[in-house]
Amino acid sequence: MSQFTPEDELELQSLLRQLLQCINDRISSAPSTECAEEILLHLEETDKNFHNYEFVKYVRQYMETSLGTLVEEEIKSLTKGDGQHAIGSGHDTVVQSVTRKTREAAEYQQMIQALKNTMVLVVESLISKFEEDQLRKEEMYRENQRSQSNTQYNDCSDSDSSFNQSYAFIRQEQLQALTESLDSSKPKEVRWQALQALCSAPPSDILSCESWSSLRRNLCAALTEPDLSDHVLQFFAKGLSSSPLNVTREIYTCLAKTVESSFRSLKIPLRPGGIDVTRPEITRLLKQVRLMNDFQKEVTTFWIRHPEKYMEEVIESTFSLLTFSSESASSSSPRFEKLLEPIHLLALLDIKATWFKKWMHGHYSRTVVLRLLEKKYKSLIVVSLQECIHYKESCESYKEGTNAKESDDHLKIGQKSVYSEKELEYALFVHSLSLLGKLLIYTNGRKLFPLKAQKCKDPVSLTELLVILINIMYQHPKVPLSDVSHADSLSPSGLVMEVLWMLCERTECAADCLCQSPVMETLLAPVIALLSGHKVKLKSPPATLTLIADVLAQIANSNKGFELFLHKKNVVMPHSERTFAAHVIVQFTLKLLNKELPGLSDPEVFYSLCGAFIFVCRQMYNTCEGLQVLRPYGLHNALASAWKQIREKLVTSAPGTKASTGERENTHMWEETILDSLLNFAVTPKGLLLLEQTGAINECVGYMFSRFTKKLQVSRCEKFGYGVMVTQIAATAPGVVALNSSGFVRALVLELWSVLECGSEDLRVARPKPTPMDPIDRSCLKSFLSLVNLLSSSQSAWELLGRQTLANKSEYTLREIPASISDLIDRLIAMNSDAKIRSLFHFEQSHTFGLRLLSVLCCNLDTFLLLESRFSICSMLLQNQKENVAELGNGEGAIILDSLSVERNYVLVCASVVGGPSERILPPRSLQEHQEDPYPWPMFSCFPVPRCYTLELQETKQMSPDPELNKFLASSEDDCSAEGWIETCRCHYRRIMANTPTLLSGDVLAELLEKAVTRMCKADCERFFPQALHKAEEKTAKSAALSSVEELGIDICLRYGCYLKLLRDGAASNLTLLMKHLKVFLWSQRVETTSRLVCLQEGYPGHDWLTSTVFLVMKGDVDRALRLLLGLSSLLVSAFVWPARIHASVHVPLAVAESGIGPVYWCTAHYVEMLLKPEVPLVHSAFRISGFTPSQMCVHWLTQCFWNYLDWPEICHYLCACVLLGADYQVYTCVALFKHLQPDILQQAQSQQLQVFLKEEPIRGFRVCDYLDFMEGLERRYRNMVLTDMKSVRNPVE
Repeated sequence: MSQFTPEDELELQSLLRQLLQCINDRISSAPSTECAEEILLHLEETDKNFHNYEFVKYVRQYMETSLGTLVEEEIKSLTKGDGQHAIGSGHDTVVQSVTRKTREAAEYQQMIQALKNTMVLVVESLISKFEEDQLRKEEMYRENQRSQSNTQYNDCSDSDSSFNQSYAFIRQEQLQALTESLDSSKPKEVRWQALQALCSAPPSDILSCESWSSLRRNLCAALTEPDLSDHVLQFFAKGLSSSPLNVTREIYTCLAKTVESSFRSLKIPLRPGGIDVTRPEITRLLKQVRLMNDFQKEVTTFWIRHPEKYMEEVIESTFSLLTFSSESASSSSPRFEKLLEPIHLLALLDIKATWFKKWMHGHYSRTVVLRLLEKKYKSLIVVSLQECIHYKESCESYKEGTNAKESDDHLKIGQKSVYSEKELEYALFVHSLSLLGKLLIYTNGRKLFPLKAQKCKDPVSLTELLVILINIMYQHPKVPLSDVSHADSLSPSGLVMEVLWMLCERTECAADCLCQSPVMETLLAPVIALLSGHKVKLKSPPATLTLIADVLAQIANSNKGFELFLHKKNVVMPHSERTFAAHVIVQFTLKLLNKELPGLSDPEVFYSLCGAFIFVCRQMYNTCEGLQVLRPYGLHNALASAWKQIREKLVTSAPGTKASTGERENTHMWEETILDSLLNFAVTPKGLLLLEQTGAINECVGYMFSRFTKKLQVSRCEKFGYGVMVTQIAATAPGVVALNSSGFVRALVLELWSVLECGSEDLRVARPKPTPMDPIDRSCLKSFLSLVNLLSSSQSAWELLGRQTLANKSEYTLREIPASISDLIDRLIAMNSDAKIRSLFHFEQSHTFGLRLLSVLCCNLDTFLLLESRFSICSMLLQNQKENVAELGNGEGAIILDSLSVERNYVLVCASVVGGPSERILPPRSLQEHQEDPYPWPMFSCFPVPRCYTLELQETKQMSPDPELNKFLASSEDDCSAEGWIETCRCHYRRIMANTPTLLSGDVLAELLEKAVTRMCKADCERFFPQALHKAEEKTAKSAALSSVEELGIDICLRYGCYLKLLRDGAASNLTLLMKHLKVFLWSQRVETTSRLVCLQEGYPGHDWLTSTVFLVMKGDVDRALRLLLGLSSLLVSAFVWPARIHASVHVPLAVAESGIGPVYWCTAHYVEMLLKPEVPLVHSAFRISGFTPSQMCVHWLTQCFWNYLDWPEICHYLCACVLLGADYQVYTCVALFKHLQPDILQQAQSQQLQVFLKEEPIRGFRVCDYLDFMEGLERRYRNMVLTDMKSVRNPVE
């Protein structure tokens, strides 16, 4: 078959038409003829259905018939019987050789020629039929145009139909002829035919022709004619969608000018009856504006790829169109004669100004928009501002009876045929408000204000605009009940709130717009009126007040707004007195809670309104600074009282009573709101104490756990989860008990076990779990840090482990899962049997996890003493090391070097060697690369620890004694008053610390402390607690029993003292006697409690590290140490530097004593967190992000008197600074430490290792003398606040 018959040609014609119809969409979307050709050439590569087309099947069959025999003969000649290739070159394959020889054959040339000739005839025939079809369609269309009237406008997107037109190729001569045919002087029939031809041609050919400028003018003229407008829009839509910006901007600007001209010529009046969009001229304008709006919203996706001048033309033509109306409006005097303007139609089509939001989103276009608005088109912003002012005035002028109805009408803007004047004005108001809202979030947008507006004597400032918007919100506080879905998005209050929230989310916006006194006064005006007993002129006070509370909460969540609430007297109360916004808000909230405001106690509105204002207060009291301001009002007590009332109500309305289901649900929601509000007191240390005193801590933690398990957000204003709150709660005994009883601890252990031991075995086949490379795998890191946060405080360890024993079972099943911390220690740390090893799927990984956790726990000396006394941790680790030995020939062996032995060695050294950064060495946990000995540190399986882990004491240069200090210390008590002597002593201390701090050591330091404490006890201004009267006989003291924890602490103290060369023979008995004396003394000052807390059962939980420190300062002299400590006990500073002295003391209220929460936590740590935010903000943020709290670390450091973190001289200087300079220097020292550690804290927070770093690493390079100036600066700024609160230790919750 080399020739085609007429029947074949007809069949080919049909198949080709079918193929073109199938790929019509691809060709139509091509921007040019060249692109269409490329699509056809590569159709086989891009179309998966290519080989299924009938035309392709026909051509393939034709080729097989023509060349099949030839191809088979060639294959036979190129292959042998054994299937090997017989190709001479040795490189070509069979297919390549057959193809090459076939194409060279005469049969192939004959077939190609016949196919080409036939296809030429087929294509010509198709083109001929296409032209006939086009002429027939045009004739039919003309007949339809004569017989049909104009169609009613229902959708402005009919111009999109032009995208489905077929292509017809067109020459330049034809384009020139079409341009002439479109001239306005030509008959309409000729112009209509020309438009038809244009719509069928590729836009790229037309837009690039030489006569485009003339053609564009003719198209603009045709756009104003009803019969031709739709075709022009079709062509414009096609051009805007498929042409580059340099062409489309010409179409767009042309369209904009035409629309502007149409509005100028038509002058459609805006009458109360409104406008009918089915009128032909308005329908035409709507379609044109709709096409412009579509382009406005799409052009932002590609105009950045083109020169800025093209974008500027598009923006300027838009602004020109929208602002010409304002000029005409200003010239027309009465308002009722106002004309319909382009911006009205744009507002109907894009009511929330999406186009403007997109233009302002990118910096590339925003810069041009703001520049043009500032230089040429500020009137557009003036129009938007004027609409907001007019709407506010119209709201105020409405009568009371019609206000609600007319307001409802404003919200019924949807697709319909007739829009009233008020509906158009409301649409314009919404559009204007959306435009202004987007403008205000940018600095250069805010710089456009103030603006001169009609009927305003002075230019309207940014603050005045916000006041106007707030007043609008007051007029329409809630949306109608009908059509809620639409009303919510277009209600005045919703729109204003949307703008206000958007401004609050940006710090600079909130500072410039909302955090201003006039705005605050406007927001709080109804609140102040109600507080003063006056009536408020509000449409719906509960709804309005709820909106006010929402805005206030957003403002309070910004730094500037928070500062404005607390520290600026920007609210005018009756009688012209000014006060802080925070005080007004909390007073109003208390009155709401107590139901003292008539008209606002209805349960339907009370719960939501009261909850909204509590949330505002919560934004303040969940910070240390805010709690300081709100604490005197006793909001926590009011909330606790409301919670107790709600509990009683729920009990009395139990199932079976008459209470409705809806009422019970509302009551339950109100209870959750109160619990959530009380829970947020736990974010700060002092707030946690207040929460514990309310008696609701268990319920609040239970509520938190229920939300935690559901992974719910803390609140809409909180960026982080419950991590900080859980860590804060876990720092105290009652807090960790509440966490344990709520199920939180159990859930944490189960989650850890699931990722550590269980894993995702069902996914192993598809995606095997990677082998862990880090000691703590990334999948377990979150659980590890959660456990560290939970057990960071020694009090939490005592509550969870103080009465626990290890199971030590003879057998463990593989399905047996630990459910408590003691179970976790039994399974992961205390590896003292083969049964425990066999029970683990991943023994090495799991045991490493346990040892890492143990390492962190042992950094807290009190926790280590507890673990050692309860579980003999060190003996267990030594036994593990002894068993991990490689037997040698002589019967002895060396400890095998593996990851577990290295971890155990680290823990043993960390727990057994005491000292600061230059006093001990902790071995590394990794092998040394490129070294002959990868681990040169000696391992051991019995005590004592090798000496290489302690550093030699640095020999201090002998300094000559300070004559002034010596003379001062040798002076008689009668030389001056106690107050004068103390002040002189402080001056000497500061002078020596600034010049020669090494002088304050040894005997000089001991004598200075001893005499200072003696003088302070005699000064009324310094003595805080009653004078200690301890006259225990030696026999009585010796009969006192020390706990195993205290005895282990004595051993640690003796080892450290011997290392420092401060103790001599007999020091052990002296220290034991001193500890017994003080135990008798402190026991006499304990309160009798009924608390079930473990830490309150047998005296102070842990070792008295201050007593050990003083014992070393006095070089083992019992009498001097006892005398100093007894004198110190009457000073304020003892409540903070000596935790054992104030623990469950008679000097604090019974309720506080029974809480087990000491002043080191609720006072010192509280103020450290407060001062970190302004003084070291980066550190404050790092802690916040990590979920760890500075208070945890402060309590850790201060409870053990910085042992293992600072060198001995710095510990002495810290103690001396607190005693001599004031108790508040404890706070300043901690802040200085965090400032010193800032670079390390920021780095470790980034790698999620902050908790571990702060606990395991000593504080290197810190010297008290280097930061004394910094601490004195803190004293000048904060002493009045900090020291005053420290003095409230005897009554901290009032």
